[in-house]
Amino acid sequence: MSQELVMQIFNEAIWLAFKLGVPLLLVGMLVGLIIAILQAATQVHEQTLTFAPKVIVVALTLLALGPWMLNSLIDFTDNIFRLMSSTPLS
Repeated sequence: MSQELVMQIFNEAIWLAFKLGVPLLLVGMLVGLIIAILQAATQVHEQTLTFAPKVIVVALTLLALGPWMLNSLIDFTDNIFRLMSSTPLS
């Protein structure tokens, strides 16, 4: 296994982690921003008002994007196995 191959796999893994994590982080950040604006407007500062909606919306996003995320991970793993089977181990 060459250094170039290892760096290619590492680069793809980092890119995949970024691609899979960003939608969930953006949705959580957007919900947090909306709730913070509502809390500032109403002057109600309850911790559960920020936590519960974020968890619910991120869970719904995960359910909606789950198949796409799973297919991305399967494609990445298949690509690694394909690269490993086509290169000699020396």
